[in-house]
Amino acid sequence: MSEKERKLASSAAPVMEAEEQIEHAVERRPRGWLTLALRYLLPLALTVALVWYMFHKVDFSSMMAILREGVDYWWILLAMGISVFSHVARAARWRLQLRSLGIDAPFMALCCSIFGCYALNLVFPRLGEVWRCTYISRREKAPFTTVLGSMVSDRLTDTASVLLLTALTFIVANGAIRAFLARYPVGQDFLALVENPWLWTAVALFVALVVCAFRLGRHTPVVRKLLQWLGELWAGFATLWHMKGRLRFALLTVAIWGCFFVQLYVAFFAFPFTRALCAEPGLALGLTPCLVAFVLSSIGMAIPSNGGLGPWNIAIMFGLAIYGVSDAEGTAFSMLQWSGQTVMLILLGIFTMIYISVSKPKNSLPHDRR
Repeated sequence: MSEKERKLASSAAPVMEAEEQIEHAVERRPRGWLTLALRYLLPLALTVALVWYMFHKVDFSSMMAILREGVDYWWILLAMGISVFSHVARAARWRLQLRSLGIDAPFMALCCSIFGCYALNLVFPRLGEVWRCTYISRREKAPFTTVLGSMVSDRLTDTASVLLLTALTFIVANGAIRAFLARYPVGQDFLALVENPWLWTAVALFVALVVCAFRLGRHTPVVRKLLQWLGELWAGFATLWHMKGRLRFALLTVAIWGCFFVQLYVAFFAFPFTRALCAEPGLALGLTPCLVAFVLSSIGMAIPSNGGLGPWNIAIMFGLAIYGVSDAEGTAFSMLQWSGQTVMLILLGIFTMIYISVSKPKNSLPHDRR
């Protein structure tokens, strides 16, 4: 063991002992029904409700007819393959963060942690992120809180990326979005509300009140706890500005979201109605409608559900409807694309299980495998 590894192990030992004590305490303490409901039943209920809503609006026989006729499944297979590169790029980006913290995990282990994370999220939403941090921290004998902090900054980077893409979408496709919303009374009310100066005045006043409340009550326990949490969150994100390989981190971020976008755009060529959008010169070869659907689906993934089923599909349907795609066609497109990605995640999850079972953890004996 090198001097650097001995120092890391010695500094991690107290934290890991505390983590083990917490884990044992949590195992001994019976979980409340409310915690279990919020963690598992609520996402499942949301998934069921949104899927019911989606199919309630659609003629199921029409959707199945679309899937049986005129679909080029080779494009779906290509989209499935492209999705793997997005996970590999995410593992490479996370490796840069972990190395800046003194954790040098094998690249394949990091790839499998990402594969397993998304596969686990199919069954238990948001649990995959906790699992990948636990797997890497135990495998590398590193503090769990340190690995968790790197994962939080990883997700914050994704959030910033979605916000930038959302702003770009409303600039590029503003006319189409406004025209679509203007067709419906609810959309007209939404546009009127957004354009109302009193709304933004109220938002500014609310922000000012929150800032004043934090300043005046900064010595109260609740505000101090919130400020501490925000400070820790920012500290994890701020490490990105001081780490080595910042340019590679930025390029890998572009690669991740580029793969996400390309795999959706490739799927456009699998269906006649989305392929027609790519032939219209005014839609930038279909890139504009794909960008709208892509950003809306990325926002929809923020809703906890099993593998994004429900909110992701409805967001795709809504994005395609802006450009004249019917509900039945949008549902067929979203369900086939979602199913292809889900199959790929299941295969990657199986691969991860095999890799974990045959690989050796750090500093393990030859006969010690996990």
